[in-house]
Amino acid sequence: MTSDLSSRLCRAQEQAGAYGVDVLLVSPGADLRYLTGYDAVALERLTCLVLPAEGEPRLVVPRLERPAAVASPVGDLGIELVCWDEADDPYALTAGLLPAGASTVAVDDRMWAVKALALAAAAPGARQVAAGSVLRELRMRKTPAEVDALREAGQAIDRVHARMGEWLRPGRTERDVGRDIADAIVTEGHVRTDFVIVAAGPNAASPHHELSDRVIGAGDPVVVDIGGTVEAGYCSDSTRTYVAGGIAPEDFAAYYAVLLEAQRTQCAYAGPGVTAAAVDAVGREVIADAGYGEAFVHRTGHGIGLETHEEPYIVAGNDLVLEPGMAFSIEPGIYLAGRHGARIEDIVVCTDSGAERMNRTSRELVVLADGPG
Repeated sequence: MTSDLSSRLCRAQEQAGAYGVDVLLVSPGADLRYLTGYDAVALERLTCLVLPAEGEPRLVVPRLERPAAVASPVGDLGIELVCWDEADDPYALTAGLLPAGASTVAVDDRMWAVKALALAAAAPGARQVAAGSVLRELRMRKTPAEVDALREAGQAIDRVHARMGEWLRPGRTERDVGRDIADAIVTEGHVRTDFVIVAAGPNAASPHHELSDRVIGAGDPVVVDIGGTVEAGYCSDSTRTYVAGGIAPEDFAAYYAVLLEAQRTQCAYAGPGVTAAAVDAVGREVIADAGYGEAFVHRTGHGIGLETHEEPYIVAGNDLVLEPGMAFSIEPGIYLAGRHGARIEDIVVCTDSGAERMNRTSRELVVLADGPG
């Protein structure tokens, strides 16, 4: 692990130099975890990795957070800890650690605005840019170890979907089902539940529906989109659409077949050398040709790793050429407002010859029994 992190730090420095960035400033979040393994708590107090394009990295931490930093992989990486006390100005302290003559400073994309502004005020001679343009090139190309972690996450969320018949049935509310799913996400191998969508009947036409007290009816299409984080820090995200007992509406079954064909087409097409936009287009064409083009209201997918949503985004206009190691979702959807909707989502990883699915549960429409067992 330490050697991997050391390599990431070195590559980030090289990438910063290539982009004309003098120093990276990285606060708690996925970027800091990626570079140092330190899953620091985001507090109002400043914690910030100072990573120059040339020179040794240092980590600015509140003194009361020093034990947590030392206990993390930071302690084995040999990164110097620069501690500050409650009466100190951590922004002036951080500005004093910048390389002499630094003119371009990259702050991580998730840094709180109040902290970025305070750092800008403390170093008025330096231009601030977003660090995402530097770090995205590293994070979106997963190593074999990262792919293994995504595979573990995919298998864990598959086990939850495989148990859906235990909870999803007519007469229960979305919220009750969602509570059971959230517990199972942890039971089946995640350290935490990140999100649970249970969208039944007309609610299934809202892609990001929140759990509600709507009672699930017999024959309701139900979109279940769930994800969590495993011990290694990597995320799962998988959507399946079910019918909760009874018989699905006739028009629903017809367009679900279209959706299934679109998702299969996209997964077969994705691979090295094609663009993110092209993956989006081949599925969108299937859906549009069947007359549902306006009902596919979102992009095809998003990258995934230490965050559920990260680069690369599988969307029209993104001409990024896919490369081995890139991980992303393929999740076309069809949504008929006021009636119902459906989505099918797998995480895939681009390989040398195509794309490997991290999710293996059936994508066919699953009609669940009316009751448990």
